[in-house]
Amino acid sequence: MSGALKEVRNRIKSVQSTQQITKAMKMVSAAKLRRAQDAITQMRPYAKKLQEVLGNIVSNSDGDINLALATERAVEKVLVIIVTSDRGLCGGYNSNLIKLTRQIIQDKYSVQQAKGNVQILPIGKKGFEHFSKNGFKVVDAYWDIFTGLSFDKVQTAAKYAMEAFSNKEVDAVELVYSEFKNAATQLFVAEQFLPVQKLEKQAGEKKADFIFEPDKEILIRELMPKILNTQLFKAVLDANASEHGARMTAMDKASDNANELLKSLKISYNRARQAAITTELTEIVSGAAALNG
Repeated sequence: MSGALKEVRNRIKSVQSTQQITKAMKMVSAAKLRRAQDAITQMRPYAKKLQEVLGNIVSNSDGDINLALATERAVEKVLVIIVTSDRGLCGGYNSNLIKLTRQIIQDKYSVQQAKGNVQILPIGKKGFEHFSKNGFKVVDAYWDIFTGLSFDKVQTAAKYAMEAFSNKEVDAVELVYSEFKNAATQLFVAEQFLPVQKLEKQAGEKKADFIFEPDKEILIRELMPKILNTQLFKAVLDANASEHGARMTAMDKASDNANELLKSLKISYNRARQAAITTELTEIVSGAAALNG
């Protein structure tokens, strides 16, 4: 019985130690989430307006200028950018992103995948490790962007995708990431990064009228890559906030589960201890009775 008591005591100590770690990780993630949430909250209106401007320009160009990054063509080769995290312990965050990416490849690009024409550009260590180990063609130059996250580092990944599309090395670029809603909610989304999509016009909607200064073609040639850089940076900031929110939620649940397990273990310990005491008392009483007899 003493061996069983010792085992339960050891389990209680182990769970208490784990609970201290999960509580500490929750507090760290909460602090990081606050900064990441501020960053994406400030960035989102700017990025949304830029995307609207870009969509309007593409929709109203009428073929009068060469928009290389908005040119639609038959999709033979595909690049998929997936934004995961560098670390785990954030619930189903990474697995949901990977699952969504695989689903998109299966549903939209199964023919291209069968020909070996699907490339993965992972941003984040978890995505890089998964697709590298599972036989996908992986661009391995940008997975560590979260180490010292900055606009310049994200811009290099966006530039790679734009150059690959312009040089016809790929015919479409998909972007998979997690859109931050709140600490407990992340929306896993996939959207077309290239070619740039046109805005759908509503019935009776008038054509947007832009005044360009300097020349229209020069301005758009300079503006379009910068807007796309901003779009990818916004997605990475969304993913960064989503990761910390998912980890905070996961650690909170882990702490609650540890608390429930501790309650159960303490009940088991007390029952075993009471049983041991009862057994000892019974032995003492029996021994005394035998001596009296």
